[in-house]
Amino acid sequence: MQKAKKGMLKRFVKYYRPHRKLFVIDMICAFIISVFNLVYPYITKEIINNYVPNKLLYLLLAGAGLLLGLYIIKAGLNYFLQYWGHVVGVRMQADMRKELFNHLQKLPFSYFDDNKTGVIMSRMTNDLFEISELAHHGPEDVFLSLVTLVGAFIMLCFINVYLALIVFAVIPFGVIITVLLRRRQKRAFARVRVVQGEINADIESAVSGMRVSRAYSAQEHESEKFGEGNKKFVKAKCGQYKVMGEFHSSMNFFMDFLYFAVLLSGGLFFYYDLIDAGEFTAFVLYVTTLITPIRTLVSIFEQIQEGMTGFRRFCEIMDVPPEEESPNAICPEKIVGEIEFDNVTFSYRNDGDENNVISNFSMKIPAGKTIALVGPSGGGKTTVCHLIPRFYEIDGGKITVDGYDIRDLQRAALRKNIGIVQQDVFLFNGTIRENIAYGDFSATEEQIIEAAKKANIHDYISSLPQGYDTNVGERGVKLSGGQKQRVSIARAFLKNPPVLILDEATSALDNATEMQIQDALAKLSEGRTTLVVAHRLSTVKNADEIIVMTSEGIKERGTHEELLALGGTYKDLYEYQFKGV
Repeated sequence: MQKAKKGMLKRFVKYYRPHRKLFVIDMICAFIISVFNLVYPYITKEIINNYVPNKLLYLLLAGAGLLLGLYIIKAGLNYFLQYWGHVVGVRMQADMRKELFNHLQKLPFSYFDDNKTGVIMSRMTNDLFEISELAHHGPEDVFLSLVTLVGAFIMLCFINVYLALIVFAVIPFGVIITVLLRRRQKRAFARVRVVQGEINADIESAVSGMRVSRAYSAQEHESEKFGEGNKKFVKAKCGQYKVMGEFHSSMNFFMDFLYFAVLLSGGLFFYYDLIDAGEFTAFVLYVTTLITPIRTLVSIFEQIQEGMTGFRRFCEIMDVPPEEESPNAICPEKIVGEIEFDNVTFSYRNDGDENNVISNFSMKIPAGKTIALVGPSGGGKTTVCHLIPRFYEIDGGKITVDGYDIRDLQRAALRKNIGIVQQDVFLFNGTIRENIAYGDFSATEEQIIEAAKKANIHDYISSLPQGYDTNVGERGVKLSGGQKQRVSIARAFLKNPPVLILDEATSALDNATEMQIQDALAKLSEGRTTLVVAHRLSTVKNADEIIVMTSEGIKERGTHEELLALGGTYKDLYEYQFKGV
């Protein structure tokens, strides 16, 4: 446990390194401020014991002037702490957010299958904000407090060492209270983080699906669902505040008791002439100075809990292994597109459970040919599409492209040569131009327009007031299903890959729109190795080979005419779809 804490602290400290100069200056300012805080009680003692009784006006004015000068300098130093100290925290937060985002880009698809978008967003926003606050206030406040505590103890010893020891004998009780309540606080803060991530995920899902919930008049259901999550949040937050209340009330009592001990013991020492009036006043002021850093440490403790809980959650994501790359992964100059599945087995894993999708699956797609996968849902057709670009790792067998085992290829090189058009088109919140340019970010304006023309979407884009600069909205909500599909096809045209995967690319469209899209897809498939997944058999009649897949594996394979003549599953599906036509 102790080793783990040291490892966590070491990881946290490394984010200070790029900003160490600013951080060191921040610490120097904090040190100077703490020293200034120790000067005030000493000057007060001199004024009461020396300057006023002896009517030393010059020294009185000089002492007051010195205090005023120190306060002006202190104000400047506090400004630096508040501004540049926070800048250090914000820059560290930006570094962590960049590192986290880049790491997320490398995580396997299975991670996103198991983790909600809202939970991930919570870790990138709420958690990193708390870490930023800790990065600024944590070291600065702890350092300032410790210097003040040590300095105050030394000054108290100069006044009366026995009185100082009496005061500091009370402090261990405060440490014991802190240790006893620390674990409960840690668990409470962790629970709140989890629930907060869940409620963020529910909000993200509800807002994204607002049109669906309205269409099905399901607002009440969504409100009830959100209400349940909200109740969990309230319960977790109340539990957190309960522990915080116990902690703060205990610590406040301790500090009040410390002040009580000072007044009682100091009063007795003054009564028995062991200290004079100035020393008694200075002693009370030093103890007041002593209480301030203790209060700071109490408040910073909560921030440390928040920040370290956030950092622990940040590390949980950073510790998820990224997609593995073969040490000797190759990057072929050109891929022709011959694909072969050799006895492939694959299972989805969810919370330790395995869901076997394909077993001992073999299939060959010659370069430049079109192969169609058809059959009932659950046969693994979409899974086959996901395995070619290596979105998931197979459990057994081998998948080759041009004779290369895809596990021996660099992922970027493999995926660069594969274009995918899916049923559920994802468009990024940006312009039409930006979404098409995802196919090739180095493309010129002319190339983007040419890709749009091939996808039969250029005329529509040109009719818009802002043309290619039209914002598509979140997930392309401002475009129709057919328009979004054509933008995704334009994206694939621009990429110009030798391998093309069409996964139910037209199944969600009406017949008229489907005919327009099919024309664009036919042009897109020319000269490419194409794998088509379709439920509408009319769209795959001209494929070089049609493979019928069921949960038991490959049931039938052949051309459209051969499968009809076979009189098996394909014929039954075909006749059912065209029944009454």
